[in-house]
Amino acid sequence: MNIFKKIVERKVLILLTVIFIMILGCYALFNLDSELTPEVGLDSASITIQAGDLNITDVEQRIITPLEQELLEIEGIETFESTARTGEGSVQVLFASGRGGELVKEVESVVNTSMSQLPEVESTKVVQSGTGTNYEFIMDISGGDMNKISSFAENILKPRLEELPQVGDVALAGITKHKVNIIFNGKEMAQHSLDNLAVIDLILQINDEAVLGEITDDGSEAALHWNTRFTNIDDIKNIQVPSENGNISLKEIADVALEPLENTSNVWKNGSKDFVLVQVARPADVSQLDMTNAVRDELAEISKEELAEGITLNEIVAHSDFVEDSMGDVTANILIGGIIAIVILLLFLRNIRATFIIGLSIPASLLLTFVAVWLLDYSLNMLTLIGLGLGIGMMVDSSIVILESIYRKKEQGLSNLQAVLEGTTEVAGAIIASILTTIVVFVPIGLIGGDIGRMMIILSVVVSITLISSVLVAFTLIPVLAEKLIKIRKPKRLKKRKNKIYNWYQSMLTWIISKKRRSFAVVFIFIGVFFTSFLLVSKIPMSIMPDMFNRYTEIAVALDNGVTNEEKQNLAEEINEQLKTIYDVEANYVLDQGNMFIIVANMTKGNQIQQSQDKVTEEILRTLRALREHEPIRNVQTALTGVGGYPIQINISGKEFEELEMMANEISEELKTIDGIVEITDSIENASNIKEIRLNKEAMEEDGLSELQVKQEVEQYLLQKPIGEMVVNKERIPIHVTVNQDNNTENSLLDLKISTLNGNKELSNYIHLENNNLPETITHTQGERYISVLADIEDSDLGTINREVQEVISNYESPDGYSVSIAGELEQQDDLLNDIIFVLVISIFLVYFVMAVQFNHLGHPLIVLSAVPLSIIGVILGLFITQKDLNLMSGMGVIVLVGIVLNNAILLVDRTNQLRKKGYPLDEAIVTASENRIRPIFMTTLTTVGAMLPLALATGMSADYQAPLATVIISGMLFATVITLVLVPSIYKLISKQKTRVRVEKSEENLLQEEIN
Repeated sequence: MNIFKKIVERKVLILLTVIFIMILGCYALFNLDSELTPEVGLDSASITIQAGDLNITDVEQRIITPLEQELLEIEGIETFESTARTGEGSVQVLFASGRGGELVKEVESVVNTSMSQLPEVESTKVVQSGTGTNYEFIMDISGGDMNKISSFAENILKPRLEELPQVGDVALAGITKHKVNIIFNGKEMAQHSLDNLAVIDLILQINDEAVLGEITDDGSEAALHWNTRFTNIDDIKNIQVPSENGNISLKEIADVALEPLENTSNVWKNGSKDFVLVQVARPADVSQLDMTNAVRDELAEISKEELAEGITLNEIVAHSDFVEDSMGDVTANILIGGIIAIVILLLFLRNIRATFIIGLSIPASLLLTFVAVWLLDYSLNMLTLIGLGLGIGMMVDSSIVILESIYRKKEQGLSNLQAVLEGTTEVAGAIIASILTTIVVFVPIGLIGGDIGRMMIILSVVVSITLISSVLVAFTLIPVLAEKLIKIRKPKRLKKRKNKIYNWYQSMLTWIISKKRRSFAVVFIFIGVFFTSFLLVSKIPMSIMPDMFNRYTEIAVALDNGVTNEEKQNLAEEINEQLKTIYDVEANYVLDQGNMFIIVANMTKGNQIQQSQDKVTEEILRTLRALREHEPIRNVQTALTGVGGYPIQINISGKEFEELEMMANEISEELKTIDGIVEITDSIENASNIKEIRLNKEAMEEDGLSELQVKQEVEQYLLQKPIGEMVVNKERIPIHVTVNQDNNTENSLLDLKISTLNGNKELSNYIHLENNNLPETITHTQGERYISVLADIEDSDLGTINREVQEVISNYESPDGYSVSIAGELEQQDDLLNDIIFVLVISIFLVYFVMAVQFNHLGHPLIVLSAVPLSIIGVILGLFITQKDLNLMSGMGVIVLVGIVLNNAILLVDRTNQLRKKGYPLDEAIVTASENRIRPIFMTTLTTVGAMLPLALATGMSADYQAPLATVIISGMLFATVITLVLVPSIYKLISKQKTRVRVEKSEENLLQEEIN
């Protein structure tokens, strides 16, 4: 009590401190960066190794396998997965928690050292993963001649944007580029006895620029400069080639043409290629908003200078807009929630001054939280704002309990100072216990595995800071203001306060606890409802993470092997025609990425919306999947799933590809029987037919041939290589050489004449070709080969599908040496669920620990903890009724709920213990404590629910993140209130012993009556 007396006596200090915190909080708020998700360095890295034309098996055996052995020696690497492709190897590495920044350097050193010994390796790259998207501002340029658009994009827009300090990189797609094709005519070359390599060497020597030396003229020295670089196509056509018949022009023995470079105009907008796609990335130390504003300002300046005359610049997506929209939505919901909380307080207290005091505690607590967030160098993002949204509902709880206690003491007739001191002291222990139990719930959050856990720590820290801020304000500002501002006219208001609800509750509770069998009946009823509610779990949608983008989606369309450019053009046009039939698709962009199209779909917004985003995405998927019947499409899947890739992934590990493929086919057939699974494929479905050259070394030795000679003959016959470039109007145009053979078949190659010591002989004497079907990719996990069966989900949810897929795997009998396991989102969902359950158990133990110390009793915390499992009934009912997803955010809500639902139970048990210490009989102590605490319990519950309500009903940008979490808290809190007022007193009665000692203190009503008399 002494500390609270000193606080009240230092009113000026407290008020000035609050004013200072508010000023500092406003400064911190305006200086916080804004971004969609927090930028954190994650504990993973990707390794990419380029190996020229090295075939896939050599990449696996010579690059991937040795590198995996090196990685196994690095302490701190938890898992790694690798992929081998023709000419490329990649490895995804997961580090121990918190060691990503340290270990990525060691990995980079190991990669560089081991790969430097292999001459086939052209380059290596090691990149630590992060949550940021590479390109966060995307636009297109259209409305003119493609040459003009390309020139503007390359020579004006790209350099201007890259000069901005807020811009890190600018990528252009759809630029019209060219190449020079030189196609040697095999017959003409043979007639003039010309060698392909000799002519190529001649072209390289002519296309040269160099300083040949120095000459002296009139005593001064000057460099002698040679420049015969090609500046136009005619320079190449007119090259003079020496032959047996004299010099001839290159155009006489080869077709020379300037042609568009394939796969450069690889983007379509609404089926048309007449535009250039511009993607802009930012440096790590620049926010999304700053980058977007700088780009928009520069675009306005370019337009002002009339540099884009006749050209249309159109924004496709700016991630900062998602940031601003979501920030605005969350901020508005927080404000609305705060207003609702204040209105509820006014209805309960019916005292404007008391409501003003509580209302003042909200901005004071929030601004103190902003100061702490600023000092921790956090940003304003989805997670921090959701944390503040949670806090707004809970931050008034402590203030309400203290103010209500002071208010009740004044109703009893105590003086202002005495009411403040006794009222605050009476509930201080319960508030401290409540806040500690809420905060320790978040301590185990860091045990959630992987990158998601690290991001959830941020949410936990923000909520904890908010609660600590609210308690500091409650113990300082509330007593100081309550002493002078709270006025009570007549102490007899205590009797008026006992209305019909109080009388009904008192009668019901007295009846329940009067007989132990009735208390037992209440307990068994709740237990029965608890287990019955789990029947609804299978009816609740499940996912991992909600979509963070509003009215925008990306779809990945995998193409068949060998799709030509003409077929791609036709397919892009057909995709556009199909998507035009979906009203809510405003525009579509198709990005060609080799054997895959990435389709970006912008959806209607505002009043034009007819269907929700998830419905539009499902309709897009159904429409595109229908094209498989007559278009070269292998499968269609979402590209923005929150995690990425196929939601269903089953890994089959083993050694032999034939056995793996057979097992994949069997499992695929099993998956086809599950409703909701579509687009079933596997990672080796897209196999390549490779012809392996086998040498007849005995014949080669007899005729004096070496391996190098045979290789050169084959390379010349199938010649296709770049031989430099020429520069025309600042465009670097590559020069490619090929050989035009009349019959470029296997037989024509084998019939090729090769010069030997024993005369010209056919190449078939020295080589033969073997067919070898190899997958386009070979994947390893922890050094072991595996293939994946992949599938997408339609008209179902991940949780329902997960249970059926698990059953398929458990019933499948694997051969010896082979194993089948889930991966991808299914594995992540299982891991996440296990992590949340583990965190929940640890949290509950820590809560028990705190309460046992607070109550100095091992049994009383169990009474409070009874509210935790039974509040899950409300969670299940809330998610079932609203059909909100059970995902990471709603799981986080369950953990938060553990801390919240205990607060009211602690208040009730703490007050009961106080009364029993004063000598109240057990039943009277329970009933009186329940009467004393029913008003603050209702007030804290309804203010929390009221503050959460806008988040639960949100429909804007951040709805998918806010709504599941808020729904869990609202439904859980409402049900927990019933538990607190009915079940907790019943359990208290059952586990407590009746004491018969006489009261040592008078009841509060008797004290009040004495004051009145």
